[in-house]
Amino acid sequence: MNCKGCYIESKQDYCLTCRKKLFNKLKVPSVLNFDAPKGETLQVFQEHTKKLSISGVQLKYSLKLKGNQLELCEKGGEYILKPIPVARQLIELDSAPENEHLTMQIAEQIFNINTAANGLIFFKDNQPAYITKRFDVMNDGRKYLQEDFAQLLSRSKHTHGDAFKYDANYEEIGSLIKRYVAASIPTLEKFFKLVVFNYVISNGDAHLKNFSLIRDEKGEYHLTPAYDLMSTVLHTPSESDTALSLYVGDMNSAFYQKYGYYGKPNFIEFAEKLGIVEIRAERILSEFINKKELAIELINQSFLTEVVKQKYITNYIEKINRL
Repeated sequence: MNCKGCYIESKQDYCLTCRKKLFNKLKVPSVLNFDAPKGETLQVFQEHTKKLSISGVQLKYSLKLKGNQLELCEKGGEYILKPIPVARQLIELDSAPENEHLTMQIAEQIFNINTAANGLIFFKDNQPAYITKRFDVMNDGRKYLQEDFAQLLSRSKHTHGDAFKYDANYEEIGSLIKRYVAASIPTLEKFFKLVVFNYVISNGDAHLKNFSLIRDEKGEYHLTPAYDLMSTVLHTPSESDTALSLYVGDMNSAFYQKYGYYGKPNFIEFAEKLGIVEIRAERILSEFINKKELAIELINQSFLTEVVKQKYITNYIEKINRL
């Protein structure tokens, strides 16, 4: 069988490496001991996890380990569980958990992007779900201070309306990284790489709340591991290429005016505005182009259906060709 974390062949549901990342080496089964939230069970889920506060349209539930079993919890959550979305306006809903899992794996395995530990898991009725380990929880249960960039920019529904998390551009996030992060230069490169990744993978929902800073025990701020990475175009085909613009006036550039989408010149200019030297930006962009076949190979190893795999690959190749 293939590991439900990294896809390598494994005699267990999760290989040893993934068990270390996700479950502290415990042999946790890939099937939960309860059914997916639906009908009469939905109320039970909501009651068990009513204190969990994470933004987004997708249902999310809090879990913790008890022995080697995962159980729903109201307090002390160590994991976030995302079942198949219930939003009727989305398509390919059944593929959403594996879409997120695969996209996170591509980010980590192919492009060396630091990501939250994650895997695919199944309810007792065989419905898939995405599971990720919380990186803001210390071993003793205390939490690190974490703030997303909507908070850091003082954007909220009350101050900026329903679309507050889209009311900015990526350059503004870079400005806050320069202000708050001591090691800002390597952090800005990581942020730049993540923005490019979201573009080539067709994640059109990488908004302000999908990037965060976290404070370590020494009081220093760092960019958190990447989270909420998906090829969202699979579910919302008419969405824009990016949730935020790269920088003010990017659509007035010669390249965008000619082609109607971002290309290499836009990302080079974006890097310059972040303070990244051009040779470093060129190297990061080249990595995405040069690793195209490796990413496609991983897509083909995934648990997506063949039809959805081809859609994923087609969208990915189109974006890579734009670079």
